Formats: sequence, structure tokens, C-alpha cells
Amino acid sequence: MFDLSSCPWSVNAIVLLIAASFIAWSGIKLAMIADRLADSTGLGEALTGVFFLGLTTALPGLAASVTAALDGHPALAISNAIGGIAIQTTFLAIADLAYTKANLEHAAVSVANMIQTAILIALLTLVLLGLTGPDITIVHVHPMTLILFLAAVAGFWLVFHSSTEPMWKPKITSVTVEDIPDKSNYSANLAHLILSFFVNALAVTAAGAVVAHTSGNLVEETGLNETVAGVLLSGIATSLPELVTTVASVRRGALTLAVSDIVGGNFFDVLFVFAADLVYLGGSLYHAKGVHVHVQFLTSLAISLNIILLLGLLYRQRAGPANIGFESILMLLFYIGGILVLTFIM
Repeated sequence: MFDLSSCPWSVNAIVLLIAASFIAWSGIKLAMIADRLADSTGLGEALTGVFFLGLTTALPGLAASVTAALDGHPALAISNAIGGIAIQTTFLAIADLAYTKANLEHAAVSVANMIQTAILIALLTLVLLGLTGPDITIVHVHPMTLILFLAAVAGFWLVFHSSTEPMWKPKITSVTVEDIPDKSNYSANLAHLILSFFVNALAVTAAGAVVAHTSGNLVEETGLNETVAGVLLSGIATSLPELVTTVASVRRGALTLAVSDIVGGNFFDVLFVFAADLVYLGGSLYHAKGVHVHVQFLTSLAISLNIILLLGLLYRQRAGPANIGFESILMLLFYIGGILVLTFIM
């Protein structure tokens, strides 16, 4: 990658916009291919959203958090991960606005998505415990990092098991869009479909890395607090693939895929903390210099947003203002309010 650190901020801004536009183009293609993969492989939209879209769109954020930790910016590493989760959860409110037929959380019914959201809340709580607990390390890694990884592995098993052998099913209504395979999406050449997906995934990852790099250069020129910068620049920039693929999935009518892309992406995003703590050699990432109450507040905000989302998935309001549910309105208010507090009051 070209070093743009010595270039004027305007050059970095232009490169960032070009990379973001490329992410938008590739993201739309990813959503289309993932929808076909869900039907062709028989995995279904929920699991495809987690293991294909969720993982792929999370790669730029992973690169950003690991790079920040290696460069000695622990607060930026954590805030990129947790800030990404916060904004990506809020993206569902934007996707809800894009789906005009009913409340998205009502129409996109999926037990797996509900379980993933509940597990994500638990994982974020573990991060918060690590941030507020004692400063203990094994070698240079906090014990909570290992617990976080083991909990995530157990969570993946629960999600897969609930998808293949569900013990209960939500009520189907007139506006529910069930995840029923579309025979027109069946592909005779599955290998070609998978190859196309990974080529576009690589393009999104590369473009996301460019976005993260140019965002970092802009951060140095603005002098923002690392946590605020991680939320407003790195976190949002590396979350662009989730926004594009989610809205594109909604436009295609793949509603379960849209929700699982966000929830699945968040699932992987919380593991950025695990990866960053492994590569950060200055001790516990949770108690490193610059990791203060701002990061604790941000983590609490991400937990609150996902609790609201889970309530929306469980309650399944048919429609509200502009055919969006109460959860979308609350997520927008909580996110905007939280960012304003984090930026201007704390």
C-alpha cells in the first residue's frame, strides 16, 4: 500500500472517498452473490450472513484494530472494534427505513439472529468486565481475552445448532418474509459462485484497508481523542461494507441475510479485541494508556443498542412511523445521543 502519511489531508480524503465508492460497488455484488450462495449451498440466509457476509465485511475492521494495537494505539484498537459494533447495529435502523413494506425486525424472522444478538451482548459484557476489572496479565495478555475467545466459540456452536435443529419457531404473519430457497438462484457451477464471492470479498477487504489507512492519517492531523477518532473515523469507515451489503440485501428482499450480516459482523467485530490484545505487547489492552472511561462508555452504549435490537426482534412490532419499529427509532436516538456525549461532554 502506498504511504499517504506525508500527503496533504485533502489527498487522503479523496483516496478515502474513492475507496468507499469501490466498497459500495463491491458490496452490492457481495450481497447478490451471498443471496445465491444461501440458496445453492442450502445453508440458508442466517448462516450465510454470519459465515460469508459477516466474516468478510469484518475483515477491514480486523486489519484496522490489529494495526492500531501494533502501532501502540490501544484505545484506537478497542474503539474501532466497539465503535464498529455500535454503528453497524444502528445501520439496521437505516436498512429498516429502506424496507418500506413493514418493520424489518418483524419481517426478517430468524431464531439464529436472536441467539446471535443475545450472545453478542454477553461477549460485550465480558469486554466491559475486562475494562473495569483488575489489571492482570498472563505473559502480556489479559485472562478475559482467553475467556472472550472460548465464549465466542461456544456461541458459534449455539448459533449453528439453533439453525439446524431449532427448538421453536416465531409466528409467521402476512408481512413475514421467510427464508425459503429461491430455485432461480440455484447455480450449476457452485465453485464459480464461491470464487466470485471471494474475489469481491478480497476487493472489499483491500478497499477497507485503504479506508483505514487514510482515516488514520486524517486522525493524526485532527488531533482527536483516540476513542472518539476510532468511533467517528476508523469505526465508521471500516463498517461501510456492512452498510452497503445490508441495504443491498434488503433491496433484494433477502431480509434475514441483511439482519444476519449485521449481527454476524458484530459477532466477529468483538473478537477484534481478542486479536488486538494478542498483538499488543505493552501489557493488558484493557488497562493500557489512553483506555479510560471513554471506552467503558462506548462499550456500554454498544450493549444498550444490542439490547434494544434484541427486544425488537422478540417483540416484532409490525410497523411504526414510516413503517419502522420502535427499536429503530431508539437505536438512532441512543447512537446519536451517545456519540454527542462521547465527543462533546466527556
